[in-house]
Amino acid sequence: MRVTTNPGGPGRRTPHVPLACPPHVHGDLAVLRLLLQRHTDGSTPGARSDSHRLALVVGGGGMRGSYTSGMLRGLERAGLRDSFDEVYGASSGAFGSAAFLTGAAAAGAAAYPEDLCSRTFIDMRRLVTRRPVLSLEFLIEEVLSRRKPLAWDALPDGTVPLHLVATDTADLTAHTLHPRTVPQWRRAVRASASIPLLAGPPVEFDGRRWVDGSVSEPLALARALRGGATHVLALLCRGEEELHPDSSASLSLWARMLDRLVPGLGTLAQGSRRYRADLELIVDATRPNRGSTHLLAIAPASSAGVAGLCTDPGALARAVGIGDASATAAIDHLAGLDLARDR
Repeated sequence: MRVTTNPGGPGRRTPHVPLACPPHVHGDLAVLRLLLQRHTDGSTPGARSDSHRLALVVGGGGMRGSYTSGMLRGLERAGLRDSFDEVYGASSGAFGSAAFLTGAAAAGAAAYPEDLCSRTFIDMRRLVTRRPVLSLEFLIEEVLSRRKPLAWDALPDGTVPLHLVATDTADLTAHTLHPRTVPQWRRAVRASASIPLLAGPPVEFDGRRWVDGSVSEPLALARALRGGATHVLALLCRGEEELHPDSSASLSLWARMLDRLVPGLGTLAQGSRRYRADLELIVDATRPNRGSTHLLAIAPASSAGVAGLCTDPGALARAVGIGDASATAAIDHLAGLDLARDR
């Protein structure tokens, strides 16, 4: 797909001129330009010199979150956290975003090949005994509390708000959770990542029962736009080659049957179709719900063969590296374009 710059970002640019860009970058480069300009200016949340609202949307996908966690590590290393005004995350994107906003993106990324690739976290044999295949208890209470401790107490009053998306089991619609205390944040992250059946029963929060946010909303793009974002950077856990060619295709027969048995699980398993629809929204500025906003997505530049329940530490380490390199390449590419333009 071609990437174009549109009016709205800071600095000089030529509207709607196609640019040679890495194939894993999709959409409007004005988003990255705003991100880097804020970093250069030393802009911080609550003290902006521009009128834009820049949102980061982090997709989920089980162990595919190793790609997006690598991207977050790259953004953290570049010092770009304070350039965002808000962050949206669901599923694995929820705890990856929490790590990013508390300055622990590198540790969050390292958790995939070092901690989450074990049978303590994922073990398909537990299905036989009707125990959760995926242990969120291990993730929250062991990995994010002891091995790679998250600064949970920094989340309630963070300068960049984190919006956790989860799915209400009553009608399978997506909602943003509003935790206020540290125990509520722990429960909200767990609710956002609770894969139907595989992670055990739904998680209770605020008097309702919740499962994985990706069931109803793979990427919170439209949610960010409704919230007032003028620029949105989305981090994807799938490359374009992994997406279904037809975003309008209905769920497969097996997915519909699975949904009847475990509401939401079949839908969640068809992520390649739903991510295609999100990517089309990103690259098509004529969509009626786009308005004058600017959207950009960074996808993995290559594949490490990681699926949703992967436990191969080597593959997970490669996925983290691919994600990091993909985000870094996008940033470096735009910096090179701007340098060449200013000569």
